[in-house]
Amino acid sequence: MDAQDAWRMGQLRRAAAAALIGTAIEFYDFFIYGTAAALVFGAVFFPELGTLGALLAAFSVYAVAFLARPLGAVVFGHFGDRLGRKATLMVSLLLMGLATAAVGVLPGFGVLGWWAPAVLVVLRVCQGVGLGGEWGGAALLIAENAPAGRRGRYGAFLQLGPTIGFVLANGVFLALQVGLDERAFRDWGWRVPFLASLGLVAVGLFVRLRVEESPVFREQAEGPRKAPVVEVLREHWRTVLVGCGVITVGYALFYLTTTYALAYATTGLGVASTLVLSMLLVGAVGMGATVWVSARRSDDWGRRRTLMGAAALTSAWSLVLFPLLETARRPLMFVALAGAMVVLGCLLGPVAAFLPELFPTRVRYTGAALTYNLGGVVGGATTPLVATRLTAAYGTATPVGWYVAGLGVVALLCLRLLPETVGAELGAVDGGRRRAPVLGADPAA
Repeated sequence: MDAQDAWRMGQLRRAAAAALIGTAIEFYDFFIYGTAAALVFGAVFFPELGTLGALLAAFSVYAVAFLARPLGAVVFGHFGDRLGRKATLMVSLLLMGLATAAVGVLPGFGVLGWWAPAVLVVLRVCQGVGLGGEWGGAALLIAENAPAGRRGRYGAFLQLGPTIGFVLANGVFLALQVGLDERAFRDWGWRVPFLASLGLVAVGLFVRLRVEESPVFREQAEGPRKAPVVEVLREHWRTVLVGCGVITVGYALFYLTTTYALAYATTGLGVASTLVLSMLLVGAVGMGATVWVSARRSDDWGRRRTLMGAAALTSAWSLVLFPLLETARRPLMFVALAGAMVVLGCLLGPVAAFLPELFPTRVRYTGAALTYNLGGVVGGATTPLVATRLTAAYGTATPVGWYVAGLGVVALLCLRLLPETVGAELGAVDGGRRRAPVLGADPAA
């Protein structure tokens, strides 16, 4: 290995580490709201709405951040496509961290009245904008440094970030619930995870300062001919729309399992929250393992083939998730939740390589980020609300599983409309209109 190859490998490793650590921190910040919403935010910020009304209100504010994420994708994508990936990732991390810490010091309804949830909405918007710019930039940081035949493998580091963030978030809440009585947890204990974000963000900023700008961005012949979002929506709208259909089911299954199922099991089935959190933590380890395997295998099997298998598996598991959970028997509940997390890992693994490969360099940040975060709006923001309504209407959560299974079928149909991208040089697939060459494939095929 010559000096140039050694430098490139060092840059790739630093980019992977920066993406992993930064994304883990950002998703930790995002996930702690979901856990707090399921456990305490109804009582802290919406005590006058009753149990169901307070839960719906907490989930509605939870959804606000998803609605803000496409805005973050557009804003950070604009500057990321024009000025570079590194600086935008620094700002997105700082914005998320400060907004999260501010939630930790926000007084509840008893002190500020309705101003408390109003400020919470504003802070949640800031969280959404920050995370909307995070994933796309971090994905590009890896994809634009990795060799063509190993983007799936290195993209796995990015996709492990949400898993680590989830483990940190749930682990902290679990420790607080075990160590504090219910009143102390509700009065001040829930604030600790939010305030801890400041220390984590400092670590993330330090790591990202050591990463250089993407060489693909530096070497591109031309930038966007117009505002990146205008070019994306005018020339690549089909890819954004179809890609959103692929991403939606993963968001739906994740937040259904980690947020709605937590609230449903504790309030509807009377199961201790510490037990459910413990099951989810174990399941997250399984999710991390399948993220790693599916991301690496996508370099050999192809992105589309791997994702199609995962989408089919997701539809099948969604149909048994709530029937198993509603037995309230610990072994079956564990199988339901841990199985959903394992299936989810299969679905998430290839995404960090797949979406950047669908867009040209000049608008790649905006295109990949917008696609990913629009999927979050449809799948992540609406699913807890739809699930709450369906359960209230039918008296059981089984119809929720059919809803997610339907999203899995939509993902399968959308994947058939997208090209295979594995092994292609970045930019070979321009907006999904041309089929990329596949490693090991016969060029004449």
